[in-house]
Amino acid sequence: MKLGAFSISLSVKDIEVSKAFYENLGFHAFAGNLESKYLIMKNEETLIGLFQGMFENNILTFNPGWDSNAHPLENFDDVRDIQKALKSKNIIPQYEADETTSGPASFVVTDPDGNAILFDQHR
Repeated sequence: MKLGAFSISLSVKDIEVSKAFYENLGFHAFAGNLESKYLIMKNEETLIGLFQGMFENNILTFNPGWDSNAHPLENFDDVRDIQKALKSKNIIPQYEADETTSGPASFVVTDPDGNAILFDQHR
């Protein structure tokens, strides 16, 4: 399966403090904005999302159709095809993408240890 760009989405208490911390590790703001309480931070090919007040726990995120620079990929597995493949392996989404649609969609599965994995297609 081609899952696309990978990032970890962190639930942070203070976005400005977290931004400064990750800047000290060599990350820079790549997308998002402080006013909306979310930033995507980048260091080379590594992406970390900082989200204040949007969700409780950290989330692993895959973006089918994007590379790590948020550029569209020519060849990628559609999020609905990924969802179908996982369901065929008895990995049942907590939240499902509508398999009758096309374009942007998302779904969430949980690993055996309770970690949420978001598959979020933007195109």
